[in-house]
Amino acid sequence: MIGVIKGDIIASRKLTDQDKWLLPLKNLLAQWGKTPEQWELVWGDFFQVEFEDPEEALRKALAIKVLIKKIAPLNERKKISTIDVRIGIGIGEKTYSGVKISESNGSAFIHAGERFDALKKEKITMGIKSPWSLFDEEINLYLKLAGTFMDKWTISSAELIHAVLQNNTYTQEEIGKLLGIKQSGVSGRWNRANVEEIMEVEKMYRKKIKKLLS
Repeated sequence: MIGVIKGDIIASRKLTDQDKWLLPLKNLLAQWGKTPEQWELVWGDFFQVEFEDPEEALRKALAIKVLIKKIAPLNERKKISTIDVRIGIGIGEKTYSGVKISESNGSAFIHAGERFDALKKEKITMGIKSPWSLFDEEINLYLKLAGTFMDKWTISSAELIHAVLQNNTYTQEEIGKLLGIKQSGVSGRWNRANVEEIMEVEKMYRKKIKKLLS
């Protein structure tokens, strides 16, 4: 079993400088594998990445979400990024390895593609498809509910979530030092970003898929 993410950048063409999101995203994906075998950026704003451990799928999807939500908006007065990201997560088998990830095949790639295609119709930005329908039903409900606040993350909320994802053992005081703000400031951002809820969803995802894979 592997994990595959297929996604695209929402409203990317509104930005005249595409490097604002393109370079950070490339740097992130490069940490997870080699291009074009394990990840690719194609057609301007479409990307695909595969990884060996399905348990890491949601954390990686959240890392991409946070990275994009951190991109400064066109209007400096606004607190939310101009762009967003749509992510379909697929869990399954890999039956063929191509020279490029776009040439590879298997149920993981099919699941990611099918879930990605369905996101627009469902008007949500993140979803998952795996071999286990009951698992999908539960996790997709969590992601749909989480999307109501993830899609509205401000730049500062995204920066906080990024710090938490980097090391979720950090205390609020340690995160404050990292971000250069007081602990009281972290506490306010913490609540507004719904950090506890996000980490609970990620923890539940990891717990359930670990059991299914064992």
